[in-house]
Amino acid sequence: MTLTPAEADKILAANFAPWVLDLSLSAVELDEDRAILRLPWSDRLAREGGALSGQALMAAADTATVIAVSAARGSFVPMTTVQQSTSFQRAVVGEDVLVEAVLTKLGRRMAFADISMTMAGSGDLAARASTVYALLG
Repeated sequence: MTLTPAEADKILAANFAPWVLDLSLSAVELDEDRAILRLPWSDRLAREGGALSGQALMAAADTATVIAVSAARGSFVPMTTVQQSTSFQRAVVGEDVLVEAVLTKLGRRMAFADISMTMAGSGDLAARASTVYALLG
């Protein structure tokens, strides 16, 4: 039931708020229990001091979970975030970020995921997150 990156990009375009679309996330790789999205570097997403804002990383992690659940189920279904916890490990300056969401449990009504956010160039871990989702459809 895994989606293609092009199908995942269509889910992004059709189901997310305009400010999330402004992150310019794109699907890189999907399989039955994970999704990798690319968050491209943008000065618009940087905070004072030049590092990528934590809010952008958290939104990317949240969005990657939706795409991972959609890939596992074969299509988008309505869902909502129940919990998200993020730990930041290093600043991201001038690099794209690869956001990998791995489903640790997918039930009929709940989904759980672990997310790693690594700098695309160096491979250094920038942040980790965990999410819990309620599946509404």
